[in-house]
This record gives sequence, C-alpha cells and structure tokens, in this order.
Amino acid sequence: MDIPAITDMDVAGQRLLVRADLNVPMAEGRVTDATRITRFAAGMKPLLKKGARLVILTHFGRPKGKVVPAMSVEPLVIALSNAMGVEVKFCPASSGPEAEAAAKALKDGEALLCENVRFDAREEANDSGLGALFARLGDIYVNDAFSTAHRAHASTEAVAHLMPSAAGPLMMEEISALTKALEAPQSPAIAIVGGAKVSTKIAVLKNLVQKLDGVVIGGGMANTFLYADGAPMGASLHEPDQVETVAEIRRLAESHNCDLFLPTDVAAASEFKAGASMSLVPADKCPGDQMILDAGPQSVERFKTALEGAKTILWNGPLGAFEIPPFDKGTNELAKKAAQLTRNGSAVSVAGGGDTVSALIHAGVKDDFTYVSSAGGAFLEWLEGRTLPGIAALMRAEIAA
Repeated sequence: MDIPAITDMDVAGQRLLVRADLNVPMAEGRVTDATRITRFAAGMKPLLKKGARLVILTHFGRPKGKVVPAMSVEPLVIALSNAMGVEVKFCPASSGPEAEAAAKALKDGEALLCENVRFDAREEANDSGLGALFARLGDIYVNDAFSTAHRAHASTEAVAHLMPSAAGPLMMEEISALTKALEAPQSPAIAIVGGAKVSTKIAVLKNLVQKLDGVVIGGGMANTFLYADGAPMGASLHEPDQVETVAEIRRLAESHNCDLFLPTDVAAASEFKAGASMSLVPADKCPGDQMILDAGPQSVERFKTALEGAKTILWNGPLGAFEIPPFDKGTNELAKKAAQLTRNGSAVSVAGGGDTVSALIHAGVKDDFTYVSSAGGAFLEWLEGRTLPGIAALMRAEIAA
C-alpha cells in the first residue's frame, strides 16, 4: 500500500497530531494493563528524540458524546509519562482555544495528551468542522491507531483530509503484518477461524477461501457446518438458518481450491462448567442431552497436520470454549503447534481479535507468534477484505514536501 510513514519524514520542530488508541483497562483510576501504552510509546520515543512535538488524541470508553468524568483520560498521564520517558502534559479539552494554546506551547521533545475525543458528539459523527478544529492542533496528522481505522470519525478520517497526513509506527507495523498474511501470503497459507456464529463471519470466510490454501473451522461455527451435513447437534450452539450460507462458502472454497477442515470428533458435555464430565464422540454423534464444546483429539491432530507444511498461518477465533478447562485443550494444542512452527522459522503467524489474543495468552504462546493484533473490529474488517476509512484517508493524503 502506498501509505506515507511518519518515520520517513523530518519531524524536528513539527507538531505531530497523533491519533492513538489508549483505551486501556482501568480500575479505581489506575491502569491495570499498560500494553497498549507501552507499544504506542515505543514508536513515539524516537520521534521525540528527533525533536517532534506530540499532541496526542485518543478515545476512552463509550461516553456517547457527553462529558463523563469517569471516562476522562487524565489518569493515563502517569503511565504514559513513564512509558514515554518524558513528562506528558494534559489538556482538559481535545479541541478549541484551550487545546490550541496548549499545543502551541509545546517545545521540541515534549508531549501533550488531550481529553477524550468522544466527549464531543461531533467525533463519532465524523464532523468536518471538528476535523478542522483538530487540524489546528498540529502540522502533520499521524494515525497510529489501527484498531480505530474502521471507524470514520473526525479524529480518524475527517482530519486526515485537512492537513499533511501519515501513518504512525504501530499503524505501519500492523498493515505490514496483515498484508503479508492475507494480501501476499507465502503459500501454503492456512487460516484458523473460530467463534460462535457463522453469521458474524460470513464475509471473513468468503474472503479467506478465495485467497488461502486452507481454512480450519472451529467453535460454534463448525457446529453449523456439521449441522448442514445432517449431524445431530443436541444442545450445541448452531445456526439452522445458515445452512445455505454454509453451502455457498463451500462452493466458493471448491472453486478456489481451498480446503476446508472441520472436526471429525468432538468433546461434548451436558453442562458448561469447569471440570464438567466430558465425552469424546464422533462429530456426527453428539448425544441429544449434550453440547459440543471443543474439537476432539483426532480433529486436533488433523489440524496440526494441516499446519505442518504451512508457510503462513492466520488465526482468528478459538476452536472451543477455551475459557473453561477441559474445553481449552483443542485451542491450546493447536496454538502451541502454530507457535512451534513460528519459532523454528517454518511459518509466519499472524493472529488477532479479542478472544484470539486471550486464547493465545491462556495457551502461553502469545509472544511466540510473529504478530498479534490487539485490534478487534478493524482486524475483522481487514479479514473481510474491506478498505478501512482511516487507512483510505491516509492513502489519499497529500504529504507536503
């Protein structure tokens, strides 16, 4: 993609209006997981050292266009300052005279965090007037928040058309990883797609089967595929109204020579709780009083074999109810296999989506994957083949020489 990168530009003395995603977990006014802050800061520190002046915009929670004190981003200042290695100033406004004055007062190597952009209802309305106010805060707009790139908001889309714009380090890292995994993957390329419902990932499956060599289908989605083949579901989660969708995805996969891998045996139980009594049965023999909660051992071995020769592995969604043992076994084992192939250099592995990240952490292999995206909706829309508004705006941006 022809997207300008801020790291390729002379930033000395320039005010960079940076859209970050610092929507981090908080408890009692304290940051409980600073991962996003740390990753963001790592990319910004070199720019500060080169003399850039950072004006940071972010959202936090869903205040729905109103000022909600509990959703102020001021409590992020301490964690952000520690991660940046400089004292980050705070402005109680994200636009207007107060924010403009604070931004203009910055010196080389200094940083300013502005208040939650979603306190202004014009943000989510992608109001061009608010975009123009944001543009007054800097010299160059920098989008470093891939996770919000699927939102056409004033701080992600409107402002990018009103000033010289570029992608930040995290944005470029994310785009590079996803492009290598989906747009130009090394073949054979295999995807693992799990989750509860086929209906939420129709576009994802249709896009992947046209681009990759194989797709492993797990979770409740696999149940719907099995149901379409006439398998009894018992009390299992499945979608009877998606049978034709399953047939369409299968036809598309066949026409593009993409293999679909489904469970041949499953772990079933009569109740969904830790330590529940579990039975291993053929995928087409689920008892009437039980529910399918994981792929069985034979299935997992087949899935591992499918991964064995892969050069690219793309993962979105667990194989089963990984949150509760013993129904985490399938996801854990396949995740460890993908991690092993990554460590020995056989494959490039890219994973993303909230449940996926949690599953990889649960399996203890998150750090072994080539790239793990923290983006949720943006990651899914990328898998669907959509052009994300925040990225499209950067592609159209004209950068001043």
